[in-house]
Amino acid sequence: MTTLDLFPDPAPGLPEPIGPRAVVLRGFALPCVEGLLSAIAAIEAISPFRHMTTPGGFTMSVALTNCGPLGWTTDRHGYRYRGTDPATGKPWPAMPALFGQLARDAASAAGFEHFDPDACLINRYVPGARMSLHQDKNEQDFGAPIVSVSLGMPAIFLFGGLRRSDRPLKTPLYHGDIAVWGAEDRMRYHGIMPLKDNPHPALGRQRINFTFRKAG
Repeated sequence: MTTLDLFPDPAPGLPEPIGPRAVVLRGFALPCVEGLLSAIAAIEAISPFRHMTTPGGFTMSVALTNCGPLGWTTDRHGYRYRGTDPATGKPWPAMPALFGQLARDAASAAGFEHFDPDACLINRYVPGARMSLHQDKNEQDFGAPIVSVSLGMPAIFLFGGLRRSDRPLKTPLYHGDIAVWGAEDRMRYHGIMPLKDNPHPALGRQRINFTFRKAG
């Protein structure tokens, strides 16, 4: 059974491997948390968080929005990227410079140089929300890594294999951690276990996760 030390001191250190080309960078985002939260609030004011519907007709437990030239969406017609917010008909908010710099720095620290993301999916979890095992496969460029930032409540990250049936590794993610995976690990199934109700001292009963991709 996996347990969480709810609010450890995730001081930045050496990358923590979770696969041949996959790591967790503990506390990597902590120095810029205030700026990240301000940027997310500005993005939300333009393109609010919403619960989208999957092609199977299920409403996602995680609320989402996007920033950058491309945004990930889902509805009964499928999963895809698009340049406009379906809720407003307008372009997604621009990706903040701080976001792009953090994504590039984290990718470089994980051994992936010259990462240039054009999409940032922002997810908001509340207690009980989860993300089932899935592959990120709607992107055009599988040669680029995935960079995933965690803020707020802790979560258990499921990092599986190349088949959905492969047993996943369970890794705790804390406020300020960044997970990066690419190369031979790029198409591994991954997800988030149902979020426990462990309020964060600063963000309360939520977890904000934003994931950078090279989609176009």
